[in-house]
Parts: sequence; structure tokens; C-alpha cells
Amino acid sequence: MNGAQLLIKCLEAEGVRHIWGYPGGAIMPTYDALLDSSIQHYLTRHEQGAGFAAQGYARTTGEVGVCMATSGPGATNLLTAIADAQMDSVPIVAITGQVPTNLIGTDGFQEADVLGLSLPICKHSFLIEHVDDIPSTVRQAFAIASQGRPGPVLIDFPKDVSLAETERTPLTRDLSVDGDSVESTALAAARELMATSQQPVVYAGGGVSKSDAVDEFRAFIEQTRIPVVHTLQGIGGLPGDHELFLGMLGMHGNEAANHAVQHCDLLIAIGARFDDRATGKLAEFAPQAAVIHLDIDPAELGKLRTPTASIPGDIKSTLPHLSTETNNLDAWRAQCASWKSQFQWRYDAPSDRIFVPEFLKTLSEAADENTVICCDVGQHQMWVAQHYRFQHPRQHLTSGGLGTMGFGLPAALGAQCAYPDRTVINVSGDGSIMMNIQELATVKRYQLPVKVLLFNNSVLGMVRQWQELFFDNRESEIDLSDNPDFAKVAEAFGVPAVTIASKSEMPAAIDRLLYDDGPLLMHVLVDRTTNVWPLVPPGANNSNMMQQPETT
Repeated sequence: MNGAQLLIKCLEAEGVRHIWGYPGGAIMPTYDALLDSSIQHYLTRHEQGAGFAAQGYARTTGEVGVCMATSGPGATNLLTAIADAQMDSVPIVAITGQVPTNLIGTDGFQEADVLGLSLPICKHSFLIEHVDDIPSTVRQAFAIASQGRPGPVLIDFPKDVSLAETERTPLTRDLSVDGDSVESTALAAARELMATSQQPVVYAGGGVSKSDAVDEFRAFIEQTRIPVVHTLQGIGGLPGDHELFLGMLGMHGNEAANHAVQHCDLLIAIGARFDDRATGKLAEFAPQAAVIHLDIDPAELGKLRTPTASIPGDIKSTLPHLSTETNNLDAWRAQCASWKSQFQWRYDAPSDRIFVPEFLKTLSEAADENTVICCDVGQHQMWVAQHYRFQHPRQHLTSGGLGTMGFGLPAALGAQCAYPDRTVINVSGDGSIMMNIQELATVKRYQLPVKVLLFNNSVLGMVRQWQELFFDNRESEIDLSDNPDFAKVAEAFGVPAVTIASKSEMPAAIDRLLYDDGPLLMHVLVDRTTNVWPLVPPGANNSNMMQQPETT
């Protein structure tokens, strides 16, 4: 067989069932080989869409997602999705065509140094220079992407290598993973801290689900009965309605969560990286607390906050060793419960217009526990994190570290392909949807029953909010009032759509989102001036949360 055929055989040997991509000259031999493969290819309408669709598949399943593009602009269009996967530790393998090896470095047609461009934003990058290297490269790529801290891996595939003949065959897939050894002195120190703590808080991030450790995490919480706060990526580690869950912490977190962290004497960080959006002013974050830090990536331990006890390794295997008896925490739990009651979200907006938090809360109450929400980036993203009660982290797909607008719709494609029978909803804004709106054509082509919940306030809402609060309300380039009629746009793509604007239309709209067969775009007109509250201003610590001004 030729190199392209061997590459496809290697992907099949890795268990790949879906690929998202876009063909072109340098990758054409590989697309030819796909015709004889059992792998289902989905043609997206932009390579960035392919990268985010592969992410959507990976984020919902925990498996490696695969995307593919041609050389030059095809490959560079993948880079944002690759960088996004790196920031959020998502396992994908991106395959890019490349000009023939004899043209590399000559500025050949559609040549780009994708290997060099990808190095800072990939867990690892490969350039295949000989056809016989294909099996080992593919095997390594999937192992690197999925083992340890997950992340993206790029394989750059020159056209002449894809056409060269070989007698090599795929390598056998190795599913074994070396067990993590748990360092006993670190565990002993951590247990001692837990045994003496009077006001502990668990600060849990995306590493819980990335390590497939949700069951172990929940068992740890049920044994210790320690109050929990989550990062944006950690939401769902505890069910949203769990009595010990205080909410998301950080810039737009719940006040109860932030107060608990600021008053705790022990912070148990599990799969979290002390991101600036979570910590606020780092020097004043959990100022009285000793820190226990568990993470699979040793580079995260002590990177931003020096822990009292560091426990490197896979959380799934290390966390059960940490369980121990704690002090009587009744008084502390009562204090946290009091904050939780005091700082409950309010849904009594005095208007007949649709209030986004109320819409999302009502949707959450009506949806089943397997509904997947794929968020874009902006105000709606924070409202989802605040008001939708997730039952599992893999229900909540959102671009965290990179904050990429346009993530949601293509990610929803990948999630829907992974779980055809689940309800998958892309929650978007009128800014974000325009970044990858072309993927409505992919929805139509493959009749994917993705629902788009589009909140339209005719403005870049989060930027407008910051300009109002921190730039003397001087609005600069945030007006989107000349956007098209999104319902008509969806219908032009062949996707049914409906526009609503008043609270009385909410119940029927939510029923359609959850129970309509096939795709749907729900276009929701909302107020331009509504802000996300509370808000920790830049440079402040998490105790100093700005509140919505009282209205008269």
C-alpha cells in the first residue's frame, strides 16, 4: 500500500471512527484512501470547524478526536483549535498535508512551516519524513495525546510520503498504562493537614474529568464532607444541586464560593491550575490557607502557588489514597450553607423581556441529565456556568483557557456525532455565532439534530460590559446591530428557526429545544444592557465582588 493508505489503516487500528476535515492538494492522497475506509468523515466548511468538532468529540467521550486539513492555509486554519485544545488539555490528533519533502523550505505553493508554528501550542508535533515511519508516528501520537495530561498532537504529512509505497503494517494498539506510584511522605503530610483543618475547601478543576476520576472525586467528597467549589472546566464534578457544592469560584463566580475560599484554612486543589480568572489577585487568594495540590502535570505544582503538600500523578489513582478522617466540620459546613443561602441567584428581573439567567435555569430544570451544552464565549458562557445545573463535567463543553469565540457550534457537531441520541445544544451569542456560522451547512448535510440557542443582544456583550464599568462607558467597536436576521440565515442553510422575545414564549421554546426532531436555531432577542453579575474587577481579590446596582 502507499503511505496514505497505511496512515488510514493506522487510524483504524487506533479505533478511530470519525474524522472532521477539509480536503486540498497536499492531503488529497489521504482523502482518496479514506474512500476505502470504515472511518466516517465529516466535511466541515472551515478547518477551524474541523478542529473544534474533533474537540467536541474528545471532550464528551474522553477519547482522542481527529481532524485533518491540507497544507498552508488549511493547516494554519487548524491552529486556533489546536491552541484551544492545548490550553484546556483536550486529546486531539491533527493531521495536516504538507508539500513534498523536496519542496520544504522553498516557499512552494501552499507551504507553511506548520511544524514550527505548532510547537508552542502542541503537546508534541511530528513531521513524517519516510513512509516506513508512519506506524510508529501514529502510535506515538495517540499515546502522547491521551496519556498523562491530555493534549493536542500534530502530524505533518508530506505529499510524496503519502504516495510512497511500503510493506509496513499498523502497530498493535497498546492499552496498558503504567500505574502511578504515590509518594507516601506527601500523602502523610496532606492527611495531617486535613486532620487538623477546621475550615477546608476543595477547589476542583478540569483535571477531575480529564483523569476520568469523577466517581473517585465524588466518593472523596462523600467521605470527607468538605465543601466544594469548581472552576469553569470543573463544573459538574459534583452535581449542580449537591448540598456541598457552593458554585463556580472566580471572576464571575458565586459569592458563596469566593467567600468560602477566602476564609478557608486549607485549600485542596484537585486538577486545577490556579488560573487568573479563578484566583483574582493571586497574592490575596485564599490568604490564610495551607494548600494541598493534586495534579497529573508536575509542572503545575508550585507554578503559581507554592503548595504545603504536592501530590503528582493521575487523580483517579492518587485521590483514593488521600481519603481520611476529618475534624468535626459541622460549624464550617453551616457557615458555607449560610453563604450559599444568602447569595442565591435571583431571577426576578422586572421586565417582560427574556432574562437569560432565568431561561437557562428553566432549561436546566427541564432537560434530562444527559443533555450536552456547548458554549461559545462571552456573557452567555458565564450565565451558563452560573445557572445551568450540570450533572457531569462532560455535559459542559466550553473554551476555557483560550476563550475562543466560535467554539460552540462546531464542538456541538462533534458531541452530536459521539452521541447521536442525546440532546446537544450550542448556547451562543450574536458575536460568537458569526465566527463559525458556516457550520450550519454541516448540520444540514449530515442532518445532525444540533440545537442552537442564540441569545442576541446586538452587541459584543462582555466587551461592552467592561467598557461600561472600566472605560467610562466609552463604547468602542462593539455594536452588532447590523447583524443579519439569524432565523432567516438558518433557514437559508436549511435549518428550521424561530425568533422569540418575551417571557411568555419561553416554555414553548424550551420544549422545542428539548423535543424537536432534527436541528433547530432558537433566536432569542434579549436586552442590550444586561450585565453578568457579580464581577471581581481586575487587580482585586475575590472578596471584592462588584454587585448589580440597585434599581428603583
